[in-house]
Amino acid sequence: MADVEAVTDGGVVPRVTQPSESTPPPTGSGSPPARPAQPPGEMSLVEHLSELRTRIVRVILAVAAGSVVGAIFWTNIRDVLLNPLPTGQVQVLGPGDAFVIFLRISIITGIILAMPVILWQVWAFVAPGLTDSEKRTVRPWIPLALLFFALGVVLAYVILPYAVAFLLGFTDDRLVGNLAAGPYFDFVTTMFLAFGIVLEFPIVLYGLSRVGIVTSALLARSRRVAILGIAIFAAAVTPGGDLVSPAAMFLTMYLLFEGTIFFIRRSGK
Repeated sequence: MADVEAVTDGGVVPRVTQPSESTPPPTGSGSPPARPAQPPGEMSLVEHLSELRTRIVRVILAVAAGSVVGAIFWTNIRDVLLNPLPTGQVQVLGPGDAFVIFLRISIITGIILAMPVILWQVWAFVAPGLTDSEKRTVRPWIPLALLFFALGVVLAYVILPYAVAFLLGFTDDRLVGNLAAGPYFDFVTTMFLAFGIVLEFPIVLYGLSRVGIVTSALLARSRRVAILGIAIFAAAVTPGGDLVSPAAMFLTMYLLFEGTIFFIRRSGK
């Protein structure tokens, strides 16, 4: 003890070793490693799912609101859809068929009326992943998507009488054309939705061209394959088995295909 006190009194200060800056500070055995900071503007998987859920809820609410309108005017819509028939009447075969038709007309009307909201919610979900230049390019096509959907619905209604006349042309006094309400309204509403949704394909092609997946030259070289694909698709997607519906669908899709090539070429792609 005397020696230690002498050394201390003699001016020799005990040296305390400081931790080096390069040496990482000790961590407790139970503390988790720090997570890397998330880049600004980037969403996590949970945030993406939450955003998707919000968009889906808004779409469902818009369809529900449109369905209320369809339920209010369902008899008027029903009568318009029955006008192409020679008798203007269909048979209800089951006790619940009329109610099911009421629901079907209301919901399909709700989807058609809610299409602006549906397209906007799709755009709002996709837009954060695009650059500012891509947003400016694609944004004007959102109203055109609504226009193409409306064009498909109108086209379906225009060719509906011809399709019905073609199909009923095979009936006679032995094969009586007393249509059941369920299959007829299934045919009509499916036709409306099919034409409306299918006519959105120019928007898809143009969007793919903006991200470099397709070009006008590639589409032009694939014209023969596209014509064959459009013909098969038009025959498969149109209900009823008549010749008028797929022919009208094929002609419309082909004209839109050529128009899309023209606009993609004009945009420099």
